[in-house]
Amino acid sequence: MKVPSPGESITEVEIATWLVEDGDYVEKDQAIAEVDSDKATLELPAEASGTITLKAEEGDAVAVGAVVCLIDTDAQKPEGTNTPKTENKAEVTKEQTSKPTEADTKTYATGSPSPAAKKILDEKHIEASLVSGTGKDGRITKEDAIKAVPSMGSSAGGNRSSSRSKMSMLRRKVAERLVEAKNTTAMLTTFNEVDMSPIFSLRNTYKEAFKTKHDVGLGFMSFFTLAVVRALKMYPAVNSMIDGKEMISFDFCDISVAVSGPKGLMVPVIRNAENLTFRGVEAEVKRLAIRARDGQITVDEMTGGTFTISNGGVFGSMLSTPIINPPQSGILGMHNIVERPVAVAGKVEIRPIMYVALSYDHRIIDGKESVGFLVAVKEALENPIDILMNNDVKKALEL
Repeated sequence: MKVPSPGESITEVEIATWLVEDGDYVEKDQAIAEVDSDKATLELPAEASGTITLKAEEGDAVAVGAVVCLIDTDAQKPEGTNTPKTENKAEVTKEQTSKPTEADTKTYATGSPSPAAKKILDEKHIEASLVSGTGKDGRITKEDAIKAVPSMGSSAGGNRSSSRSKMSMLRRKVAERLVEAKNTTAMLTTFNEVDMSPIFSLRNTYKEAFKTKHDVGLGFMSFFTLAVVRALKMYPAVNSMIDGKEMISFDFCDISVAVSGPKGLMVPVIRNAENLTFRGVEAEVKRLAIRARDGQITVDEMTGGTFTISNGGVFGSMLSTPIINPPQSGILGMHNIVERPVAVAGKVEIRPIMYVALSYDHRIIDGKESVGFLVAVKEALENPIDILMNNDVKKALEL
């Protein structure tokens, strides 16, 4: 089997995890591995049924089109199971910890080093039990052994162990893009605060009916997304990007939504958000979040956004300066909602307040536009019935 291309411009992937072991019998279309590209984690399905021979180790970077495994299609399926015999695994583990056997050259037990790793550890005089394996089920790979260093010990007798693990291609790509954004854009951040009382009131009144009717919750993302769409139409420079000596402005709003996935930060895109209702936004956010969480998000679903919304508030962030998602020119940061004393009509009242931040590329967005954009978002969130719902709440929520 050769590595298929996950998408345009991707030339190599990394074997993140083998989901099967060398010698297993696999069925056609069975997921046999998870592979990382610089944009997403994808499952690799078996192209045929048969006995599999692995040709790459976990952590290996392999070119698109390279052979990563062989499948013997003439092999007979073992009766009553999809995998080879495993009843002697406990005995194998016991034998391998006492003396090497011929099986050591073919397989290794949970937490034990591969033959190549064992040789390196022996040369370094490092006990395998002191090394944390990053392979499947904690196996110690050759790379783990290369990176292992002898313990320096501690006069206090405390635990001074450490571990190393290779960053996934996705995480490395995110790191590169963040550094690129800091180094290649004239990034500034402007701040404001939003009184969330009107949205709290709407959600408390209609959230049950909304969920019953649409089978999706009425969250904050729909209000923020629609407020952002309105502001982008008012300030089109924020919905633009630089391409060489030209500025490209978009008449559509593809809103990237930063979410935390098992492999790190994911930024799926809500396409044509300007055409979506509250129900449409919430349904799309839910769909994309589930796909990101389950590692099923595709490259296409994370490519081509024109503006990004990042919600650090779900983790408790009070205030931050979000980094632009290149080649976009703006990103809105949401934060946690805290009851704070504010002046209202000459009196001090306790209101649920959220600080919001807009980071923008000052090369094409002026201070007046950036501040105006954020004020427009604030106005829509503090007056959602008038501005976002056209004074008809039930119609806007499709109730």
